[in-house]
Amino acid sequence: MRLKVILPDQILVDEEVKGVVAEAEDGSLGLLPRHIDFVTALVPGIIAFQSAEGEEFLAVDGGILVKCAADVLISTRKAVRSKDLGGLSRTVQEEFEALDEGERKTRSILARLEADFTRHFLEMRLSG
Repeated sequence: MRLKVILPDQILVDEEVKGVVAEAEDGSLGLLPRHIDFVTALVPGIIAFQSAEGEEFLAVDGGILVKCAADVLISTRKAVRSKDLGGLSRTVQEEFEALDEGERKTRSILARLEADFTRHFLEMRLSG
């Protein structure tokens, strides 16, 4: 079975695997080569797969999984790959903290823009 994980800017995984375990909206699912074809939405979580080098893991922020013949295609906005589940947890934690900081900065900028817009609107209304 071929697993291909596609991000907006790269192909993270494109290799033969023995099986895939993922979390969908309606629960956990395991895929083997002769599994029926289907499409499902993935929730943020961990995807485990058996590669030639052993068990590996992907942390994904949700996405779409398509099982078609011998191919499993996963499209997601963000994913991190690791052979060490503990290390993957730390990496994801660090990335989420960085995202949270970026989000705080963005919200601060938007709040200032909104305040400036409101002030200018009120000045125009009072002067007109």
